[in-house]
Amino acid sequence: MQTITTPGGETLVVLPLSEYEKLVEAAEIVSADAIKADIAAGRDELVPAEVVNLILSGENPVKVWRVHRGITARQLAEKAEISPPYLSEIEHGKKEASLSVMRKIADVLGVDLDDLV
Repeated sequence: MQTITTPGGETLVVLPLSEYEKLVEAAEIVSADAIKADIAAGRDELVPAEVVNLILSGENPVKVWRVHRGITARQLAEKAEISPPYLSEIEHGKKEASLSVMRKIADVLGVDLDDLV
């Protein structure tokens, strides 16, 4: 290992490629272990390919997640405190929901807002 000090005072480390690769592999293992722990603790989940493929094919994410969660439209509307017709319009792309409504829907579905917009 070799250190180099830049003109700005920053210390850089030069190390053999094999050592660098070992560090990267160790970091990836730690990251993977953290993800596995989050999944096991219920803080994260694996998204089934079917859900991903439906969303990528243009299906409405709200409807895809609702069906995946096994929730009826009426149940989702009730829990999100919106009317069933309004939810239907959102799911069919006839109306764009406000950010606050989308947050409520995301909370009910147990997904991040980013998963719906």
